[in-house]
Amino acid sequence: MTIIDDTDYGTPRVSSDETATVTIDGREVTVPAGTSVMRAAAEAGIQVPKLCATDSLKAFGSCRLCLVEVEGGKGTPASCTTPCADGMVVSTQTEQVKDLRRNVMELYLSDHPTDCDGCARGNCEMQRLAQETGVAEVRYGLDGANHLADTTDHTNPYFDYDPAACIVCSRCVRACSETQGTFALTVEGRGFDSRISPGGTDFLSSECVSCGACVQACPTDALTERSVVQLGMPTRSVVTTCAYCGVGCSFKAEVQGSGDDTRVVRMTPWKDGGANEGHSCVKGRFAYGYASHDDRQMEPMVRDTIDDEWRVVSWDEAIARVAEGFRAIQEKHGVGSIGGISSSRCTNEEVYVVQKMVRAAFGNNNVDTCARVCHSPTGYGLNHAFGTSAGTQDFRSVEQCDVMLLIGANPTDAHPVFASRMKKRLRQGAQIIVADPRRIDLVRSPHVEAAFHLPVRPGTNVAFVNAMAHVIVTEGLHDEAFLRERCEDVDGYLGFIAQPEHSPEAMEEETGIPAADLRSAARLYATAPNAGIYYGLGVTEHSQGSTMVMGMANLAMLTGNLGREGVGVNPLRGQNNVQGSCDMGSFPHELPGYRHVSRADVREIYESLWGVTIQPEPGLRIPNMFDSAIGGSFLGLYVQGEDIAQSDPNTQHVEAALRSMELVVVQDLFLNETARFAHVFLPGTSFLEKDGTFTNAERRINRVRPVMPSRVGRDEWEVVCDIATAMGYPMSYGSPAEIMDEIASTTPTFAGVSFSRLDAEGSMQWPVTDAAPHGTPTMHVGSFVRGLGQLTTTVYVPTTERSNRKYPLVLTTGRILSQYNVGAQTRRTPNSTWHPEDVLEIHPADAELRGITDGDVVELSSRVGATRLTALVSERMPAGVVYTTFHHPVTGANVVTTENSDWATNCPEYKVTAVQVTVATEATRAAAGEAPEASSAPMPAGAMARHR
Repeated sequence: MTIIDDTDYGTPRVSSDETATVTIDGREVTVPAGTSVMRAAAEAGIQVPKLCATDSLKAFGSCRLCLVEVEGGKGTPASCTTPCADGMVVSTQTEQVKDLRRNVMELYLSDHPTDCDGCARGNCEMQRLAQETGVAEVRYGLDGANHLADTTDHTNPYFDYDPAACIVCSRCVRACSETQGTFALTVEGRGFDSRISPGGTDFLSSECVSCGACVQACPTDALTERSVVQLGMPTRSVVTTCAYCGVGCSFKAEVQGSGDDTRVVRMTPWKDGGANEGHSCVKGRFAYGYASHDDRQMEPMVRDTIDDEWRVVSWDEAIARVAEGFRAIQEKHGVGSIGGISSSRCTNEEVYVVQKMVRAAFGNNNVDTCARVCHSPTGYGLNHAFGTSAGTQDFRSVEQCDVMLLIGANPTDAHPVFASRMKKRLRQGAQIIVADPRRIDLVRSPHVEAAFHLPVRPGTNVAFVNAMAHVIVTEGLHDEAFLRERCEDVDGYLGFIAQPEHSPEAMEEETGIPAADLRSAARLYATAPNAGIYYGLGVTEHSQGSTMVMGMANLAMLTGNLGREGVGVNPLRGQNNVQGSCDMGSFPHELPGYRHVSRADVREIYESLWGVTIQPEPGLRIPNMFDSAIGGSFLGLYVQGEDIAQSDPNTQHVEAALRSMELVVVQDLFLNETARFAHVFLPGTSFLEKDGTFTNAERRINRVRPVMPSRVGRDEWEVVCDIATAMGYPMSYGSPAEIMDEIASTTPTFAGVSFSRLDAEGSMQWPVTDAAPHGTPTMHVGSFVRGLGQLTTTVYVPTTERSNRKYPLVLTTGRILSQYNVGAQTRRTPNSTWHPEDVLEIHPADAELRGITDGDVVELSSRVGATRLTALVSERMPAGVVYTTFHHPVTGANVVTTENSDWATNCPEYKVTAVQVTVATEATRAAAGEAPEASSAPMPAGAMARHR
């Protein structure tokens, strides 16, 4: 019998060849042996009252409301914890059962306010159950022995905790531990002194990560979202997809009103969401307020030069200005003098029309996307090794993983919902190897401790992965049968990697990893029944990013960890649709579906459909655009939803390029840093207004449904079509569904995708083809997309960006849980309560050497620039390495990052910058100009602890 972790009705589903036939209230039902009576009753159409059981938590059996009577002297057990046995006869509504439930309910109500606000709003599950069980009044009180006088905790910016309304059912505690895995909540005291406590402090100062699982689980008004208190209960809901990270969580947007009067009351994670299955993080659950922020620009604006004031114009005038400006540039400087950058925050359909506009209306291949600066090495490396530019597994696969190799990623901050899946599997007995210079939470957190933390020195990833492979090969731990059957160039690779120069001992000084630890970690990975690799930008944002991706693919092929659940090579994508933006042909060398523009057969598909000639040569990448702009040959740029002046490296170089252009067009929600150099600003739409699809990191195509009409009068795909049409290439669609139909008709991996199928069947993971009509959760089963897997000799080439006497430290960067990318969205929400400014983490030894103490303002300088931050003395980084985030433009972290990039894709080497850190003196402050103001809001104690 296999237990499947799906806990509807407070008990796990079971899969078994054995069955049990039971009779419940006279109805006969057959279920797998081991199914709970509560679940069996539900499947028979009988709802048993329950308070501690929910559809997402394990059976607990504490509330005693779900009592049933079992014939044969079996008494009145809790139905949620009682398994069905063949021939069992159960009654759910006998007089004895009803009387027991009434008595239990009276005890609960005696410790619950009679004037509960939640009851008045219809938001109290317990009051509904009281009515169902027939309790109209309470016969006894507790004369002050309960907690009705306890004060409310208002510290969390999104929800309040009123202990007076709490019945200590422990659902919130269990949600925090079982679903989220943070263990921030506990029950303190005993009997009538029992209290739910966030670690003995208030919610804001605790370890609570504000995922909302406790709020969703609470059956009373003890934990309540402020939006519900302020606006009242929602009247309808729309299922859509989160617009933050690449996990791609599904939510029910619960709203009031309709049309332009639509108000979002709350975002409730959708239980049937394939990526999140009812869970969420603080960003997706609560940080949607930016969509209605006063900073949003609602009308198009133009100006003649970047020194002029903006002038509001009509859509028609703005589009005419864009079209005329681009045509004039091309007439003067040539067809290739303009280009576009698509957004990974936009839908597949919006991104598709951007690359179509560039190729059909602009007449060139000068289109690129933000994946250039994050996961372009993933596309290159995985395509080279396996034949497709995407991860190999679905997220659920981690539940079958025995050893996780986590490289250059911090899932608890950057992909928190998936991190909860990882932590759950680790609590079940799986092991994790963390290869990261920083001691992230998954190295050690409640009930989770890494088998190994390998603090790989920034810039030496390839040396590290080669040493891992060397151990596996020289100790005979590789899967010879898999290699010979499924891979090519086997002998050449085995000979290369077995060379002594790749040994952990030879690489120890380079990587900083003790050879013994690396050998033990390699053995653990190689001998696991199922081992999976999960990685992030700490892999790709290096000068050898593509080489490292191929090195990880080598590792998976060496050990046969491909083509089944629990294994694979899995990139944790950064933005909500970065996978989709790549799928849609946003790179200058590829048409949709990762097919090179040099292929005549692929160009013919689009030339026949679009009625244009497509250039067979790749266009300009983003760095090439900047260089050509400064050189005078690239003078017009359309930027869709990307803040390149903040997000791209070497800010001075980016700004110089933007200043050199004759026409910069920015389409976004807010006047961002890039808009400072724009001549035309086109207002964009938030995810709450979009109709289309996002594709997440597991290749899952999710529907994005409009919760409200476009607040700016036009959808973004319509604006792009209007620009193309105004430039002389007629382009129009009746709806985003028509755009997806065109994508499906021209892109093999999307052949079976349509809005109607997604609406009817739910999300799908590409490829969706005749051979896989419902999608492909696991790739490369039996064979690779390219046929044989490509083993590649991954030569380690040290980065040229190395510390020296002038810049003796190495800077690496990353994200934090509460903020997202350049912060344009999250900084306009109360999430800034937790992270009001970017800080610089520095090891105590490095801080002491420089006379730096906690809270000092320091200058961070490199060979290309300098900025100032507040210092946080922390042992999370090894000596010699400093760390910061990049969420606040006032910090300008990319002022110091250099032009170094990946050899194959030009992905910037954000993770390795040689720097110096000094206390900011009055002189350096004056030289740097206006000092960035530190926030007056102190960082909560819990958040500061997580930083450390």
